[in-house]
Amino acid sequence: MTPEIDKIDQELLKCLQVDGRISNADLAEKINVSPATCHRRTQRLFDEGIISNVRATINPDAVGLGALVMVGAILDSSTPESFSAFEEAVSKFSFVLDCQCVAGDFDYLMKVRVRDTADFNRLHRQKLLTLPGVRQLRSYFVLKEVIDNAPLVV
Repeated sequence: MTPEIDKIDQELLKCLQVDGRISNADLAEKINVSPATCHRRTQRLFDEGIISNVRATINPDAVGLGALVMVGAILDSSTPESFSAFEEAVSKFSFVLDCQCVAGDFDYLMKVRVRDTADFNRLHRQKLLTLPGVRQLRSYFVLKEVIDNAPLVV
């Protein structure tokens, strides 16, 4: 069952996606409710799992991880065991930001953040190719991030 999200909740979610550090008082003022109402509604959104997390977004260039690579993985077999083994192993790699099981040309699509091409080459050889069940990897270096983690519209 989908939780009820009214116009006030929609505004609250929109504001929090733009600035997760906004104070409750400022958020209440922006959405035109009392601070107590704002706090109660925000807490309900957390409790119901509509807001799952609040975290900082780090500038990759500022921490020396300016290269973004999309990697498609094709596995040897499509069994629950092979998927499970791959997923367990890939979840241990901190350089893999996202990993989705997909339909289409790949079994998995990963978003990988590295320093540069040499760093990716090393990780590709030493880590990615050793993932269980991998038959083939296809890598695509991102030239420009046009949209990254856009806010959800509810």
